[in-house]
Amino acid sequence: MRIGELAETTGISRRLLRYYEEQGLLRPLRLANGYREYSPSDVAGVRHIRALLAAGLPTTVIARLLHCVHDDGERVLPSTCPGMIASLRREHRRITDAITQLQSSQQALDTMLTAALRPHGNRPSSANGAARPADSA
Repeated sequence: MRIGELAETTGISRRLLRYYEEQGLLRPLRLANGYREYSPSDVAGVRHIRALLAAGLPTTVIARLLHCVHDDGERVLPSTCPGMIASLRREHRRITDAITQLQSSQQALDTMLTAALRPHGNRPSSANGAARPADSA
């Protein structure tokens, strides 16, 4: 099947399918005229790529682990491949750290918003005793 048919079948744009190819995630055959020729297994491959992306894995990790996943009905499941567990744990830690950082940023923004939304008379005064003017949003 050609790229347009794969895009229609998977719901993924041609541009994104080309990106997956650039990243080494898809490897279509190249015909003499330069057209890409995809196999039915590439439909499953795109589904696997999308599931791993949804799990937060970057394409560099997906490229190493893509051969380690398979379909189990409607779910994509990992197989027991060397390095799979270590890679998943490493990515889990990376995502956990990112969530922690985002929560910290969210708390800082909450504090700023709370201060910014206080009535003008309740705002702390500046060093010279005059109230600071509020910035307009």
